Amino acid sequence: MGKIALQARKLEDSGYDGIRLAETNHDPFMPLAIAAEHTRHIELVTSVAVAFSRNPMSMCMLAHDLNAFAGGRLILGLGSQVKPHIERRFSMPWHKAAAQMREFIQAMQAIFDCWYDGKRLEFVGEYYQHTLMPATFTPATEGCTRPRIALSATGPLMTRIAAEWADGMIMHPFSTEKYMREVTLPAVQQGLANSGRTLADFSLDYAPMIATAGSEEGLARARDAVRERIAFYGCTVAYRPVLEIHGWGELQDELIKLNRAHDKQAMAGLISDEILETIAITGEPAAVVEKMRSRLSDLIQRTGFGGPDLDPATLADMLQRLRG
Repeated sequence: MGKIALQARKLEDSGYDGIRLAETNHDPFMPLAIAAEHTRHIELVTSVAVAFSRNPMSMCMLAHDLNAFAGGRLILGLGSQVKPHIERRFSMPWHKAAAQMREFIQAMQAIFDCWYDGKRLEFVGEYYQHTLMPATFTPATEGCTRPRIALSATGPLMTRIAAEWADGMIMHPFSTEKYMREVTLPAVQQGLANSGRTLADFSLDYAPMIATAGSEEGLARARDAVRERIAFYGCTVAYRPVLEIHGWGELQDELIKLNRAHDKQAMAGLISDEILETIAITGEPAAVVEKMRSRLSDLIQRTGFGGPDLDPATLADMLQRLRG
């Protein structure tokens, strides 16, 4: 936590447009507030904050306060997490994930309509009800912009919800070009059509898993780390369609068995070079940039990358090459 200010300044000085922070072993909002204080223009992205561990009102308060403090630089990335975490780690209710997420974002938009546009708060849904907003508890919004919401999605149902109700979508790194073209984009187009919008009104964000380094030894370590990450994600039932579209669906069954036995080494061993190269992008820095441009340039508007073995000059060069 103490290094956030320095890291944020370095990323901004290196030419990055944004900082992503996930909600894993820390809440993302406090470190992003520190980053906001020590930067000038870089965007601040929760990638992602867990929606169902909170409620729409508490999430709106967090988003408004951070966005106001940062001068409108927040992108509130939301995700559902999975049922065991919501129920057993957060002790919060889990309903039908897609329907609950649709209503969660609808409720947030109704709250923002109240705060920013002066509309009466009268949201009554199946899972959330927000009908009380006294002036004493309404945050001041003069001079503030409305926070942007981006929903993390993989399956077509959640993807359509993102395109209908959010300002953008964060695609999970456990994806492939084939899956995005055949499943993700058609679902986005359908959701946008349902909301009367086009891709010009929506932002698609995808940061692939990347293995790169300035040395052969570093690249080998990075590839091994990404194999482990792919194996971990491959255990999640919701991500099976990504494997199945390539004919690898049965791999998940084996990964789940090994995961229950806590055999991470054997799990990573199941990730062949073909799987690694299809899901992730690997190679020396310049090659990685060219692969990213080739795979993604006509698919997405936002992406991101980094690497523990990359020096600032290499990162800056990669950013310049990617912007092209």
